[in-house]
Amino acid sequence: MNEAPYELSRGRVENYLRCKACFWLEQIHKVKPPEIPSFTLNTTTDILLKRDADAVRGRSTLPLWEKAGLGHMIPWQHDHLENWANSLHYGLNDTYFNTVHDETNIKFGGGLDDVFLNTKTKQLHIVDYKSQAQGTRSPIKYEVKPSSLNDPWKIGYKRQMDMYIWVARRKGFNVSGTGYFVYVDAQHKDIEGMLIDDDPSIAWMKFNASIIPYKADTSWIEPILIEIKSFLMNQAFCPEHTPKGDDFTGCDVGRYANAMMAALGK
Repeated sequence: MNEAPYELSRGRVENYLRCKACFWLEQIHKVKPPEIPSFTLNTTTDILLKRDADAVRGRSTLPLWEKAGLGHMIPWQHDHLENWANSLHYGLNDTYFNTVHDETNIKFGGGLDDVFLNTKTKQLHIVDYKSQAQGTRSPIKYEVKPSSLNDPWKIGYKRQMDMYIWVARRKGFNVSGTGYFVYVDAQHKDIEGMLIDDDPSIAWMKFNASIIPYKADTSWIEPILIEIKSFLMNQAFCPEHTPKGDDFTGCDVGRYANAMMAALGK
């Protein structure tokens, strides 16, 4: 009888890609890296965007999608969609967002934000909600920088989409290779500050909203799962930490350790 599959979340795979030492410590010795505070504002925008989609789910599109020339895209209705969004219990059973990779016996998955149906092609598209506040203030004017996936730290966003498309296809769904990122970008309002409501105890923040298509590459996922299994079976000691660099690979633990040792002359 085969052993139970080894559960590995999308986030843990990302950890492996960034720093094998951090991955080894967490998977082998349950030593988690230092935690950063949760971004509750980001979580709130995700909830609100999902709520807007739920209001028309399975029936019609949303104004933002219509304006982007994607009026044929509608939020998809499925009985397991709420389970798919549950990242904490992704491995509970096959109604959650996971798949078992037979060659490695790894149960791999996570929690996605949303799925839209292309009413023209009948394919599904994975949708990820993102929020940021990247507008720049110059001495002369306030400049709005269009949202994009070009910043180096967003490689993790792209890999996340790759992985979710791969899992959804393995679950038997007709999933397009194009995923969509829905970005809401908080706008700093210069001298106006927050927009105060008629009730002065209520303030509003404006966001620019956009939809960015992304053509996924899933070819790397299966080789990485095979590599991870070999790593877990054969790596008897903790490898060197990969220090975070300007390209945002690596980890802060490695960056801090290197800087500390250099300061001490060691």
